[in-house]
Amino acid sequence: MTGASTRYVAVIGASQATDEDLRDAEAVGALLARAGAIVVCGGRRGVMAAAAKGAAQAGGTVIGMLPGEGRSDANEWVTVSIPTGMGELRNGLIVRTAEAMIAVGGAYGTLSEIALGLSAGLEVYGLHTWEIEGIVAVDTPEAAVERALAAARSR
Repeated sequence: MTGASTRYVAVIGASQATDEDLRDAEAVGALLARAGAIVVCGGRRGVMAAAAKGAAQAGGTVIGMLPGEGRSDANEWVTVSIPTGMGELRNGLIVRTAEAMIAVGGAYGTLSEIALGLSAGLEVYGLHTWEIEGIVAVDTPEAAVERALAAARSR
């Protein structure tokens, strides 16, 4: 059951991810789930699937904001699939659902989510991602999750 104390943390990153990104995203998902947070992601492959897998295997809940119109596009670890029919514009929904964000690696879609998150006043923590003003670089999944949960609690 979710309530006012439940934290929603977006995990964002590329669909074509490196092995390091996938390992870190899976660890982030598991750590968030163990802390009782809900993982919000794009619901498809790459970093999104790795974070969802980690969270699901740790008994957590994963919300997947899908770009298309079908729930079947979701990866197998998504708990709640939301087909938006909005393509990349669904990134705004991911940001508005989250209370903090963790970027793991990433490509241009990730950059758009980061920009939207920073514009919305969210804290964005990054593991080997874009080096731009506003992103707080962290070195480990544990540090990313610790910082993101603290930021989410303050919202």
